[in-house]
Amino acid sequence: MNVAAPPHVDGVTHHRVSARGIEFHYAEAGAGDDVVLCLHGWPQHWYEWRHLMPALADRHRVIALDLRGFGWSDAPPDGYEKENLATDVLAVLDELGLERVKLVGHDWGGWSGFLLALREPERIERFLAMSILPPWTGLREMAPYIWRLWYQWVILTPGLGYRLHRSGKFVPKVLVASSARREPWDQATIHAFSDTFMEPARAQASVQMYRVFNTREMPPIVRGRYADARLRVPTRMLMGKDDPLPHQAVKGYERHADEMTLELVPGCGHFIADECPDLVADRAREFFA
Repeated sequence: MNVAAPPHVDGVTHHRVSARGIEFHYAEAGAGDDVVLCLHGWPQHWYEWRHLMPALADRHRVIALDLRGFGWSDAPPDGYEKENLATDVLAVLDELGLERVKLVGHDWGGWSGFLLALREPERIERFLAMSILPPWTGLREMAPYIWRLWYQWVILTPGLGYRLHRSGKFVPKVLVASSARREPWDQATIHAFSDTFMEPARAQASVQMYRVFNTREMPPIVRGRYADARLRVPTRMLMGKDDPLPHQAVKGYERHADEMTLELVPGCGHFIADECPDLVADRAREFFA
């Protein structure tokens, strides 16, 4: 892999673990038996949690995993179905000897987090989900807002999505355009995320995340794959009021969850951990106390 070394964050160390034939990278801060696992979204990696990790490290051992194909983890040509990503995470937890964790997930990391909580609730003590719709969200709820997902169709278009990722211009535009606040996006931070996609395998992995979702995963979801899902893990959702993902589509979640709340954050877009790091840290400390 030719991607430069991970950005520096005080108190954070970097490690690799082999699971399912893949070398996964994870960043770590803090110590102890109370473990918080952080799963990033697109188009980011562990560095999404650069503010949250130090904020929690005094009370928790915080692990920020790079999903397959992202950051400094291996980027195989396939395996980007989200249920498979959840299986990756469980395999990493097994390799690290972690029976139960508190979970934070954003975007695709949040979606994978929901799948983990539904499949293996005994492994997840509490779940803080950000900027993602639950997997039981149906076409009826999404129909009025489907146009907001235009970027997915651009990414999955053969050839086009790959070239855009490697152009160095597409990812920065998405980061800024999907945010209500611009101050998090200095050039160094933008490059920390966008530069990893200059590597061909990583650009292709990003395309695959959306291609397999729309062509293989979405049809069964529309047919009701998760329609009867029941979430038993205590869960808190955070969504920015200006997030392109429609928080209105989360309506009715009470039918699917034993203990779940939704908080809408004003003046915040999709990248809530970057735009509102203090709020995210406060909510995490409170929820995981």
